[in-house]
Amino acid sequence: MKTTVNSERNITLVMDFYELTMAYSYYKKNKQDEYAYFDMFYRNNPDKGGFVVAAGLQQLIEAIKYMHFSEGDIEYLRSLNCFDEEFLDYLRHFKFQGSIWAIPEGTPVFPYEPIVTVRAKLIEAQLIETFLLITMNHQSLIATKAHRIVQEAKGRPVMEFGSRRAQGYDGANYGARAAYIGGVSGTADVAAGKMFGIPVLGTMAHSFVQSFDSEYEAFKAYAEVYPDSCVLLVDTYDVLKSGIPNAIKVAEEVLAPMGKRLSGIRIDSGDIAYLTKKARAMLDVAGLTDCKISISNSLDEYLIRSVLEQGAKIDSFGVGENMITSKSAPVFGGVYKMCAMEVAGHIIPKIKISENTEKITNPGYKKVYRLIEKETNKAFADIIMFADEKIDVSKDLTIYSLLDRWKNKTLKAGSYEYYELQKPVFHNGEVVYPEYTLDEIRAYRKEQEALLWDEIFRLEYPHQYYVDLSEKLINFKLAMLEEKRH
Repeated sequence: MKTTVNSERNITLVMDFYELTMAYSYYKKNKQDEYAYFDMFYRNNPDKGGFVVAAGLQQLIEAIKYMHFSEGDIEYLRSLNCFDEEFLDYLRHFKFQGSIWAIPEGTPVFPYEPIVTVRAKLIEAQLIETFLLITMNHQSLIATKAHRIVQEAKGRPVMEFGSRRAQGYDGANYGARAAYIGGVSGTADVAAGKMFGIPVLGTMAHSFVQSFDSEYEAFKAYAEVYPDSCVLLVDTYDVLKSGIPNAIKVAEEVLAPMGKRLSGIRIDSGDIAYLTKKARAMLDVAGLTDCKISISNSLDEYLIRSVLEQGAKIDSFGVGENMITSKSAPVFGGVYKMCAMEVAGHIIPKIKISENTEKITNPGYKKVYRLIEKETNKAFADIIMFADEKIDVSKDLTIYSLLDRWKNKTLKAGSYEYYELQKPVFHNGEVVYPEYTLDEIRAYRKEQEALLWDEIFRLEYPHQYYVDLSEKLINFKLAMLEEKRH
């Protein structure tokens, strides 16, 4: 499906102004041809969860591929009186020519590991920062929230119904895409269906029922139009005294003579657990044992878990605002930090130091690998290493906590396997990464999740997955910290 975000719509100026002021300063100081390395990573899982579902890479690829400064952009920048004509002409001919590596969409990722790594000229690396973060932060956040909700539905389909509560049109469309990666079965957003091939779902609102003289007439009309997929909203007036009896009446008087069955009912308010149990009993007595019950109304993973524990009779869920906005954790704290400069072919590691230890970065151009225990075929940890380091599975491997050598773990030779998480995305400005369908990304996500221990999926106090450093990297990092103290 068409996923382009920038071939017909120029989003290049969706950037913080300081990206341009820094770029101009680099240009005036003749640093425009110097190469830098940046890592995009995050520090904390949303909702205090066990992991994040990476998402947004395809839109990032499109944004960078079609990045350009139009004549309108140049004219606007000229009006700011901050840049000279020589620099504006540089921007006029700008094209990203760097290299990017990224962890594929659908991969479970963890704090502090590089999700995206950029090697590019300073100006190029700086100018893509904002929309890199916008894209990866937003979709990873929504994919993760959707995954939590789908997980608690225990195999029952979850539909994304959040467009009207989303933060704008892009929030709705790309949020639906991310939610589908996270596991929802479909979306109510027609534009997302067209853009990404996501199944679109929906039947009626309360206004449809109210527009007829009676609830029965409304149900009858809808059944006559959609006899093969008739799902009726039964809570406009009274679920048990009106909605369900009228739904049964339509099933018997309208659909049955056509040889059709009532596909389902939807309840959008009230005591979900109580109403669904009563509704199920009434439908079963009427012989509609195959009629599905769908629930909506401000659902999230905790409410879904709660009503199912109470014995609610639910076949599917429609989830809106709490998913599309990740209402309980609406900000994904991905950051983009320089980790190295390249001078005459030599990589010079850089580090950011803070009194807040969680903000101290990992220096150097690095790779990240997932370590798999052979005995269990489960992921044990991820290890971050300098890019020129190699793993030898015939030898013991000791991994170290981000800041402490004394916190370490040794994997015995022959007991583990590994694979590299990041894949090449751009090479010298050219896209080298294939475009996967959303169904392929969802299937990949499931394969990757199967490598994780069940304890990582807990909503409360999940198992903390190790993201550690190689011995060479931890030693280098500690030495840099010691040096910067003096």
